[in-house]
Amino acid sequence: MSEAATKCTVLVVDDDPSLTRTLKEFLVEEGYEVETAHDGEQALAVQQRNPGICLALLDLMMPATDGITLMEQLRHHNPDLPVMIMTGFGTIETAVEAIKRGAEDYLTKPLEPDAVKKKVGRILEVFRLRSRVSQLESNLHRYCPSFDSLVYVSPSMQRVVEKARAAAESDAPILVLGETGTGKELLARAIHAASGRAANQFVPVNCAALPRELVESELFGYRRGAFTGAFADGVGIFASAARGTVFLDEVGEMPKEVQAKLLRVLQDKEVRPVGGTRAIPVDVRIVAATNHTNAELRSDRLRQDFYFRIATVVIEIPPLRARPEDVLVLTQHTLQKLEQRYERPIAIHRGAVELLLKYSFPGNVRELENLLESLAAVSRDDPQTITEKDLRPLLDPTGLADLPAAKGVEQTLAIEPLERMAIERALRLAEGNRSKAAALLGISRDTLYRKLKEYSTET
Repeated sequence: MSEAATKCTVLVVDDDPSLTRTLKEFLVEEGYEVETAHDGEQALAVQQRNPGICLALLDLMMPATDGITLMEQLRHHNPDLPVMIMTGFGTIETAVEAIKRGAEDYLTKPLEPDAVKKKVGRILEVFRLRSRVSQLESNLHRYCPSFDSLVYVSPSMQRVVEKARAAAESDAPILVLGETGTGKELLARAIHAASGRAANQFVPVNCAALPRELVESELFGYRRGAFTGAFADGVGIFASAARGTVFLDEVGEMPKEVQAKLLRVLQDKEVRPVGGTRAIPVDVRIVAATNHTNAELRSDRLRQDFYFRIATVVIEIPPLRARPEDVLVLTQHTLQKLEQRYERPIAIHRGAVELLLKYSFPGNVRELENLLESLAAVSRDDPQTITEKDLRPLLDPTGLADLPAAKGVEQTLAIEPLERMAIERALRLAEGNRSKAAALLGISRDTLYRKLKEYSTET
């Protein structure tokens, strides 16, 4: 099944029951969901019943409502719906007129299976790209965490956040380094939220997932007729992120020919859509991220000129194994979220905590969160207690290579002791300043006072 076919419903409308039945059987074999109708009234009823229709194949000549009229009626309810006209050889001129009126393409009868397959696949691929850009454009109010919502107490992460806070105030490009799972996108979103661009969009781009043949049109947009299937102008990612932030994730996987084109965009602050004759000014801030080291990027992953353009400020997030004190607060934070999600208390044995503190976490914070959630998801106990016996089979053996067998501990360590340890650590780091300690913990000062009173840890 093609990617375009996934979760896609095609509407086939023709007054010939034999044709609609044959076409439906063919499209179903290709992996599409299919709805059929024999006239305009039925087609509109199907659209109302099934809003997931992503392509309509309409017969041009039908007794009550012709295909062009029906196209306009369907688009009254869904302006972005792609339409393909089906017509006989004798009415091709009319089909061309339908394209001028907004149809994506046409098929001539009798229908050829290869032509149907290619044209439907191409149109739906363009539709998928349009939908993605539309989602990016609607991202204006998408949640971006603040620096205060980041969970950490370690001095190394404190230095990372301080540097990121300072960099957020400028418009300088930022390169975030860190292993997979360390939270690079989370930090990038916090930078955006603290910047002067916070009211505009944060647009993430997975550089490793961009198809080479579509990367220019995805990033810079395209003009109608620029390539096969470009039946209308397309808005690129840079234009959709106007006055916002573009997050280039996995930038180390970006092909060098694309780096060269993107370099010119960053230098000239304008893009030229594929097939376009005029450049369009763009105003975006670039935050890039990679799990490659700085040395790897500069040696063979990135062009030198491109590297220096995106790495005005370099911020490196340390792996979780280098900051074990954060394991406690992250565990506490994750368990609190899981308690809310599963609506039951969740505790963890001290032996399990000791195991976590000794584990090297190859997958970093993401691995820790997944470990705890996997245990919470399968448990039916209320309240639930996570033990060392539960935890150990889920850990990567390479992260336990030098770990001695943990001793059994009967005492149960619940969420409150984890909070207490985190608060004590934050107060030490803040040298007793409760406002700074609250900021480190990502909680309000009032909440910190209440916790201090509850746990009797006032100093």
